[in-house]
Amino acid sequence: MHAMPIPLPSGRYRDVLRAPDGTVTWQSEWRSNVVVTGTRLLLASYMRGSPAALPIGALAIGGGVPGWDATPPPTPTEIETALADPAPFLVTGAALAMDFLAGDVVSAAPTNRLQIKATIGPAVPPWPDAHHVAANLREFGLMATLGGARLLVNLVRHPVIAKDPVSTLERTIWLLF
Repeated sequence: MHAMPIPLPSGRYRDVLRAPDGTVTWQSEWRSNVVVTGTRLLLASYMRGSPAALPIGALAIGGGVPGWDATPPPTPTEIETALADPAPFLVTGAALAMDFLAGDVVSAAPTNRLQIKATIGPAVPPWPDAHHVAANLREFGLMATLGGARLLVNLVRHPVIAKDPVSTLERTIWLLF
């Protein structure tokens, strides 16, 4: 018997950049993202009932590699385990909201579609810092916890978003299982 490849869950994302008064200054189209192998590890741990498997608790945002501005970033593969940025900023807590979706509508009942909305407000990330010359965002990844360690479950590399200190970036991510 030959093992057949099992497709990973799929995902999409969209970004909206808002001025301080709430007006939209830029909006991306919906784009595909890569749900990485860490998702399979997390799901298998949940199915087994492992208490060491904790849900998505952070969105890591990173500066990626500045050279990606001249040459597009490499498309992530399902085997990736980390962002290219060695010191990403983590969006957590109230800035990260999750809901089930029935089609495009929030559902109180569990579905096979999860929406994660991250609000990256003014002065977030707090760059420049020792690792970043500006708040130039080029990648992000959803993070869960497994066995006490952060686990990458989703990864996107994108053209640079130069986030000024007064704007708010709203990042919406859909995961379909």
